[in-house]
Amino acid sequence: MSQVHILGIRHHGPGSARAVSGALAELDPDIVLIEGPPELDAVAPLAAAQGMRPPVAGLVYAVDAPSTANFYPMAVFSPEWVALRWALEHEREVRFLDLPAAISLVLEDDDESEAPMDPIKTLAETAGFDDPERWWEDAVELRYHGLDVFTAVLDAMAALREGHTPDLRTRRREAAMRRVLRAAIRSGAETIAVVCGAWHAPTLVPSEFPTQTADNQLLKGLRTTKVAATWVPWTSTRLARMSGYGAGIESPGWYHHLFTAKDEVVGRWLVRVAHLLRREQVDVSSAAVIEAVRLTRTLAAIRDRPHPGLPEVLESCQAVLCGGSDVPMRLVARKLLVGDILGRVPPETPMVPLAMDLAATRKRLRLKQSAAEQDLDLDLRTPSHLERSKLFHRLQLLEVPWGEQAETSRTKGTFRETWTLEWKPELEVALIEASGFGTTIESAATAVVAQRTADADIAVLSTLVETTLTADLPAALADVLAALDERAARQHDITRLMAAVEPMARVRRYGNVRRADTELVQRVLTGIITRVTVGLAAACTALDEDAAADVRELIDGVQRGIGLLDQPELRVVWLGALRSVADRQGVPGVIAGRAVRLLLDAGLLDVADAAARLSRRLSLASDATQAAGWLDGFLSGEAALLVHEPELLEIVDRWTTSVDAELFDHLLPLLRRTFADFTATERRDIGLRVRRIDRGEGASGVRADDTTLDRDRASLVVPRILELLR
Repeated sequence: MSQVHILGIRHHGPGSARAVSGALAELDPDIVLIEGPPELDAVAPLAAAQGMRPPVAGLVYAVDAPSTANFYPMAVFSPEWVALRWALEHEREVRFLDLPAAISLVLEDDDESEAPMDPIKTLAETAGFDDPERWWEDAVELRYHGLDVFTAVLDAMAALREGHTPDLRTRRREAAMRRVLRAAIRSGAETIAVVCGAWHAPTLVPSEFPTQTADNQLLKGLRTTKVAATWVPWTSTRLARMSGYGAGIESPGWYHHLFTAKDEVVGRWLVRVAHLLRREQVDVSSAAVIEAVRLTRTLAAIRDRPHPGLPEVLESCQAVLCGGSDVPMRLVARKLLVGDILGRVPPETPMVPLAMDLAATRKRLRLKQSAAEQDLDLDLRTPSHLERSKLFHRLQLLEVPWGEQAETSRTKGTFRETWTLEWKPELEVALIEASGFGTTIESAATAVVAQRTADADIAVLSTLVETTLTADLPAALADVLAALDERAARQHDITRLMAAVEPMARVRRYGNVRRADTELVQRVLTGIITRVTVGLAAACTALDEDAAADVRELIDGVQRGIGLLDQPELRVVWLGALRSVADRQGVPGVIAGRAVRLLLDAGLLDVADAAARLSRRLSLASDATQAAGWLDGFLSGEAALLVHEPELLEIVDRWTTSVDAELFDHLLPLLRRTFADFTATERRDIGLRVRRIDRGEGASGVRADDTTLDRDRASLVVPRILELLR
């Protein structure tokens, strides 16, 4: 008869891991069973391969729907990892026992069951602790028990489960665990060690088994799906509870230290803290470290704790090493308590072809995966940097955002890009999902562009042109441009055409940065701009407030796009269309005001003409809401117009002081938005000029009744001014 030993553990508990290590050495079992889906049996031997470095996670995903997946993380201090490595190193049989992922991934939750119990919290409260983590640390993590601790855990869990009915999913999981355990017993093994979550331990004692028929009934008729399993790198950050991981812990970095430190756990930890703070230019002496160690022991004695725990260590760090400040402690929490360790899997780990292509490309371009954020500056004139840029843009098309481009580098007209890189475990699943598009990064990205092109409108296509260019997908670019040309010819909505101008103009202007041929882009773009100018005036009439605001933004986009092109004839046609908008009746104020401003900036209107239009729009006979919109459109951009053109400022001041008080309250948000975009210096200059108006001096600083100019006095300062200007 097989001897079955149930080792109930706390997931990711270093104390449990030490106890499991000692128990396995004492028991020397023939078979080790570990909580986890049986699909991991196929990849379990890889845990002993050279190049496997925790933290890692078993990944089981649905073949037909890779986003349906579960991770099973393990760290150096995870009892499951310790048990797995022990079995492989001692050439013992090792299996996983739990509900197969082929079932659990498509299993619907039962709504009628009781809420799951938190056994650790219950035991902590029973012992008089208000913090479950602290109780477990005192009872297990800081007491390196041998085999006896598992007997105590089993008894405690059995007592907790009395009178408690687990939810249906848990009952099914435990039935599946017993099925695997029964098979191990039938194999004739003399000693079997079962490493499982403490809560499940009582249900895996053979003498307490329900009938096999009852277990089979729980598992009968459940829907399944085809799955695949592999190992993927994991991160210490993802082990933390703050990441949303259900079995997460507060401080994976601290737990890693607890498990790996040979002796003097607290002293070694405080030395690490001191090294970190010194690297950050925080002065920490050796004497301070010694004093911090003494303080941890004193705090533990006062609190009647067997050893200093994490609370005592952190309090000592802040009080002694950080001078009472919590600012350095944030760094300690991020770098040491959690950490940024990224695990590694060996090359022979099963991977989809797309992931293998990324690994090869990453190696060729000398890019390292890291769990910590790192900034990467690229000079696109350097071939290797250009290739890196292409890779990141292609991965974004595949929705595998390893890199995020910094906002300050969005302009395509520079030879530089800045990316922030951070590898997250979820990206492994994203790669598997994207593998349906192709076996290489380039072919998959090309297929994604083709799919998006099929049902995209002209605005989306224009952005896709830009994206395809930056990703350097020439075959896809030709197809996108052909679709854009065809849909532009059939597009009757001028606003959709307007949205296409700026991204395509960037492609045309800055294509040479990426050594791309953009002649076809120019031909399509010319046709789009021509159609926009013909229909612009009509598109700007009969609009509500929201639609008018959208069209105003589109006009700015077209203006920026044409400004990028060295095409004087297109600029002339565009400005002619803007003049039609500025002169047309029924155009919303925000659009008409913007058109006048752009014409003024282009030199097609002088200040006197603009002032006359502004005066008419801000007259008392005009609709105040439309007048405020006109003012917003006219002034948006830079404040130099009001600072250096006193005539315009006086008109604006006169209108704002004459608007009815109740109506002014209604218009205030719009006016505030208009002036909020100005810098503090510009707003101050405008305020000073308005004050002069109030004193009767005029915005220029000359009193309204002072029409004389003392040329003799002025001539005295002119030479000095000219000297300063040279």
